[in-house]
Amino acid sequence: MSTAQTQAAGTRRRPVGQAEVVALVVLTILVSGRWLVPLLDHPSLATWSTIFVAIVIQSTPFLVVGVLLSAVISALLSDRLLARVVPRNPALGVPVAGLAGIGLPGCECAAVPIAGSLMRRGIAPAVALTFLLAAPAVNPAVLVSTAVAFPGRPEMVVARFVASLLTAVLVGWWVLSRGARLPITKRLEAFGADMSTRERFVETVRHDFLHAAGFLVIGAILAAGINTFVPRTIVDTVAGQALLGILTLAAFAFLVALCSESDAFVAASFTAFSDTAKLVFLVVGPAMDVKLASMEAGTFGGAFARQFVPVVVGTAILCAVGVGWWLL
Repeated sequence: MSTAQTQAAGTRRRPVGQAEVVALVVLTILVSGRWLVPLLDHPSLATWSTIFVAIVIQSTPFLVVGVLLSAVISALLSDRLLARVVPRNPALGVPVAGLAGIGLPGCECAAVPIAGSLMRRGIAPAVALTFLLAAPAVNPAVLVSTAVAFPGRPEMVVARFVASLLTAVLVGWWVLSRGARLPITKRLEAFGADMSTRERFVETVRHDFLHAAGFLVIGAILAAGINTFVPRTIVDTVAGQALLGILTLAAFAFLVALCSESDAFVAASFTAFSDTAKLVFLVVGPAMDVKLASMEAGTFGGAFARQFVPVVVGTAILCAVGVGWWLL
């Protein structure tokens, strides 16, 4: 095949592109409007839309903060400074990254773009992902909200801190042991080498926000649907069984996708469940939920998420159960 033919094949349009899909959706809405309008007044749809908007509004400020910090790391921090702050040995860098999470008062939505930015700057994926897991769970805002939600129970605050930090470090070492066998999408390659610092900062903000926000919306759609259509009575009926209660609250934490700074108040309301089951809820949620899994699949690739998500959830459950047995 000649070069011209190759270029023609590469530029050939797909039979159905984005414009055709959007036109089809708009046409479907116009044609079916007569039947769709009455459904919009249904109470379940109103509840779903309220929860969806609440999740997006609650998460967006933290996402913006994370994107700005990501741009600072990408555009303003020098390689020399990063080399001085992060240990060269990744095995030592993993626990250091876990402790560094104490300094980011935000939720998991902020940590995803920051982890991506750290990788773009050459930080080992194990170190960046450890920071991603630790930051939403061990920062001061989360610990204070836990103390307020569980008054007179300092052991619950200590247990959450220890179990969350242990989860982040163990998963970080697992990522380190996987090495190149963990397929992290290389869209994280550095870009803007020929740009000025200001242009690189603006481009990083635009790129990270548009990319992460789309998957935040998808995750919020799923979380709102589960909150609306899964009966709460199903959760309450298993509270009296220890193992089933733990697994139920772990699944609940993954599906409802609460912000880590407010989930302690929800956990405190599960009065029928054991303290260990509540701790599992508090550790699993910030480490991995349906919204975060969606964002990580979009940022690091679906193949990566299929390996990373179950490992994080399993490690978080085991760490919370172990620490709960020890401290609670």
